[in-house]
Amino acid sequence: MSQFENDDIDSFFAEMQDVKPIASDDKALLHDPEKALAEKQKRAARQLSVREKLANPLSMEGVKPVPPDDFIHFQQPGIQDGVFKKLRLGKYPLEANVTLSGKTLEQSRDLVYSTIKSSHERGVRALLIKHGTGENSKPFPALKKSYVNHWLRELDEVIAYHTAQPMHGGFGATYVLLKKHPQTVHEYGKPQPRYQREHALSRFFEHVRH
Repeated sequence: MSQFENDDIDSFFAEMQDVKPIASDDKALLHDPEKALAEKQKRAARQLSVREKLANPLSMEGVKPVPPDDFIHFQQPGIQDGVFKKLRLGKYPLEANVTLSGKTLEQSRDLVYSTIKSSHERGVRALLIKHGTGENSKPFPALKKSYVNHWLRELDEVIAYHTAQPMHGGFGATYVLLKKHPQTVHEYGKPQPRYQREHALSRFFEHVRH
């Protein structure tokens, strides 16, 4: 064997010193379809979690605790004081309500988000969120109430909210006012698609002309 070949062999073994054999668990994974499937499902679950976070942007961080018996409120700049007062006094018809009792924090987050989105799409203007006072909740009192206070400020559809009147739940519930959906108008408190109203007006004027 030539000196050149010996040098190649020496270099090969030198490079292989840092190479470690496949662990027994990894070998088993390669030859075990069930374990391979389980690992694939775990990866899919992680990817789904990422997609869910993208689908629901409400954050779980930076929440400031509020006392169970404290008022929570928000008034978007530009919202008239008279409108806000009417909401605070519970004088808007409550067209939807959601109860967070018995829900986990994650479930409450999804429910708040989906309810606000679907209500806005349907032309709902005012709704009620029942979160409870949570005096004994962990890791701090008024857990869900604090998160609702945090989440509502993150939603563009929400233009105002205020702690409810005693008849609607008091400190354990919150009135929420949504901005008008561009595709709906309200007449006598009932949401109607704009095209339906325009079609009705067109038929009315056509009838008058004849």
